[in-house]
Amino acid sequence: MPENSTGHTRDDWLRPADRMLAAARRHASPGHARITFPGAEGGYGRAIDGLEGFARTFLLAGFRLAGERGRGLDELAEWYATGLTTGTDPDAPDGERWTRLEEHGQAKVEAASIALILDLTRPWIWERLKPQVQERIVDYLSPAVGDDTYPQTNWVWFRLVVQTFLRSVGGPWSGPEMVADLDTHDSFRRDDGWLADGATRAYDHYNGWALHIYPTLWSRMAGAGDLAASRTAQYTADLDRFLQDAIAMIGADGSPLIQGRSLTYRFAAAAPFWAGALAGVPSLTPGALRHAADRVVHHFADRGVPGEDGLLPIGWHRPWPRLAQAYSGPGSPYWASKGMLGIALPADHPVWTEPAEPLPIETGDVLRAVRAPGWLISGARADGIVRVINHGTDHDVEGATTGDSPLYARIGYSTATAPILDESGWTDPLDQSAVLIDPHTARRSHRTGFRTLTVRVDGEVGVAGSTGLAHWNAPGPEQRDHGHGRTGESRPAGKITVFSLVRGPWEIRLACSDTAGRLRIGGWPVTGDLFSHLVPLIGAATPGAERHDDAGPLGGVTTVPWLEWAATPGEWVAALVSLQRDPVPPPRAVIEIDHGWEVRATWPDGIHTRTPLTTEEYR
Repeated sequence: MPENSTGHTRDDWLRPADRMLAAARRHASPGHARITFPGAEGGYGRAIDGLEGFARTFLLAGFRLAGERGRGLDELAEWYATGLTTGTDPDAPDGERWTRLEEHGQAKVEAASIALILDLTRPWIWERLKPQVQERIVDYLSPAVGDDTYPQTNWVWFRLVVQTFLRSVGGPWSGPEMVADLDTHDSFRRDDGWLADGATRAYDHYNGWALHIYPTLWSRMAGAGDLAASRTAQYTADLDRFLQDAIAMIGADGSPLIQGRSLTYRFAAAAPFWAGALAGVPSLTPGALRHAADRVVHHFADRGVPGEDGLLPIGWHRPWPRLAQAYSGPGSPYWASKGMLGIALPADHPVWTEPAEPLPIETGDVLRAVRAPGWLISGARADGIVRVINHGTDHDVEGATTGDSPLYARIGYSTATAPILDESGWTDPLDQSAVLIDPHTARRSHRTGFRTLTVRVDGEVGVAGSTGLAHWNAPGPEQRDHGHGRTGESRPAGKITVFSLVRGPWEIRLACSDTAGRLRIGGWPVTGDLFSHLVPLIGAATPGAERHDDAGPLGGVTTVPWLEWAATPGEWVAALVSLQRDPVPPPRAVIEIDHGWEVRATWPDGIHTRTPLTTEEYR
């Protein structure tokens, strides 16, 4: 079998898949219905933990079976068939019966994985089950029909996938509900193939491992035919366009962007590239798609994930339980199975036989404007880091006054840094920020609810800007962490307008407030051998830095530099913001802003640019 440029063949993917499946089975109940991995009990209890463990590893087992057309894998199919038989038995002993869909919402999520794989592996599992077991499975899945409590987010696909399978096996289903769910998905569509996870500005890895992968897989289910016929072309076009941005956001070391919730799913970030291969997207070759997925999955494999025990604990490169959201349990990380979707494609598929093609950052610098999430993607080939400058995403809506989520509302994210995720990261923003300091409490302001002004590439400079009423927040009582910002009492701090000019590893950040006070800009949060530098460009600034111990999944001490100005209403301050591997700060940049709002800049490498800040929306 031909090797790709990283030396990883399809067989190299099958070995870790088999190892993960073998490790999972060691933690199964006697009847195979629940797989309860080591670790603290999840937020929804041990019964859900065990159901998640079964359903999410069933994804991986299903991909394995499909790729081999069941050949030589009878024992694997029979093992999971036993779990299906036991879990749906109402008389199963304690610790075996599955939580039903009407008993807990999380069961609706796991039911979709079960239904998806029952369809994908129909000849090797479903068709070999006894009729009474098939009837029990239909009964278990049937409460999805007529249930209007599914959140109007990526969850609509969980109801749709289940009903599609039920339709294909003679179970109950609702045509109007299926069409309604498809219409809801269409309402998520934004510019350039991106999808918002619901009504808010929620842009994250769910674009790839949920909102694009489910349409691709669903359209191939036995019960989807007539409904999918008029939609598949649009789904493929959306996926094709999205992947052109997504592939540019992988670091040279294979790291996905460290942004958004559910990061413990890790290499599920590879899933949309396999979906692209399955759908036959036109803009990226099978070799490019495989290489992208390969780099993501092996980014973690090269760093010991899964561990020597074959397991995926909650964390990133290492176990870090605080990366969990309230809905996360020890089985949750196995949504990473989606990143192994490629093994469902046979050995002679072009995605396995065509030569690999490098990532964008492996061939040169990257600069892209992504309109839907309001991001500038800037990748520097010299250091292999992809940086994303954010002026459009906060997991909320324009005008909101909730607290910032460090996973969504920061000005910058990268493939080499993680946002501050200790308590201060949620309540007192500093990293990658522009904030006003409360003179009474010293609390720092939040930016959620801002308005995007522009996101574009102007020659060789990326330009993005946003404005909004900054607010000081006092969080309410303890709240379940679903990734978004915290609610509570909010007081206005003043309007802050921020523009980012981006070239390579550098950002010129300009900020002004309509209120006098202390205006602080925070830099990149860095650990290990990375360095974050802030150099003042306009105004007299006082420097400082904060150190945080174990405040993120990358481990160790994280340092965040900052600069502070005594702000004059309507007057700009500016800083050069850099993330680099060199401890020596970059040469000073020089900028001037004229009354027409044109920025004339001399960058650290001596390049001169002229960039207008004005847009049709804002002057």
